[in-house]
Amino acid sequence: MSVSIDQVFVKQFEADVHLAYQQMGTKLRSTVRSKSGVVGQSTTFQTIGRGTASTKSRHGIVPVMNLNHQPVECTLQDYYAGDWVDALDELKINVDERRVVASAGAYALGRKTDELIIGAMNGATNYVGNFSTGLTKTLVLSAIEKLNEKDVPDDGRRFAVVGVHQWNELLGITEFVSSEYVGDNPIVNGYEARKWLGITWVLHNDLPLSNTTERSCFIYHASSVGHACGQEVKTDITWHGERAAHFISNSMSQGAVLIDQDGIVRLKCKDNA
Repeated sequence: MSVSIDQVFVKQFEADVHLAYQQMGTKLRSTVRSKSGVVGQSTTFQTIGRGTASTKSRHGIVPVMNLNHQPVECTLQDYYAGDWVDALDELKINVDERRVVASAGAYALGRKTDELIIGAMNGATNYVGNFSTGLTKTLVLSAIEKLNEKDVPDDGRRFAVVGVHQWNELLGITEFVSSEYVGDNPIVNGYEARKWLGITWVLHNDLPLSNTTERSCFIYHASSVGHACGQEVKTDITWHGERAAHFISNSMSQGAVLIDQDGIVRLKCKDNA
């Protein structure tokens, strides 16, 4: 006879997974343009070109800016993370163990979310550097210059994601570590970040790496990358008598796309890690 899991426990377990995903599962989702509740296999993000203001004569027609509304399609994919657990009933009375199992699934899906966003960023064609040097202040200023040349807003929504070795190089820059320049460190999805040069800097250890030493990092405006979600993290728990175990399946439906090439710059850094 099948074993039914108490529905209260199921709801608590799913709540733990969802909370863990929100707090620690993904570092980058909150740094990009995100759309939830998508119905269907794809959605579109609108890019808006630059408008020009003009004068008009008295009683004349207000001039039209003729903005270029170019839709960018984002396709969603279904992703799963599951595992077998024996004697799941014990988890009902052991909150810590329940959270361990829940967190494992949430982290797996969170890494997939970041993988999708980084994959979209990897399509960036604007770049500085040539993989011959590490991440320096000069390289950072060159990337910011490119953003400024494209009139990318400096409105507090500029972000940078860098690798482990590049983060250590930044820690060697006085302005990056001095409270006189960075102030209080912000928190991004439960992770420490730093605010420097109007940019929120985030550490990530899964950025593109080629030829073992060529690491790509990115500085971008939040509106330049889109993330779409059709289904938030969902958990299903079922009993399998032939295995005398429960199977915990976590799933989600998400996608990411690069919306605006002008709003993102790749930093080509030498990685010595």
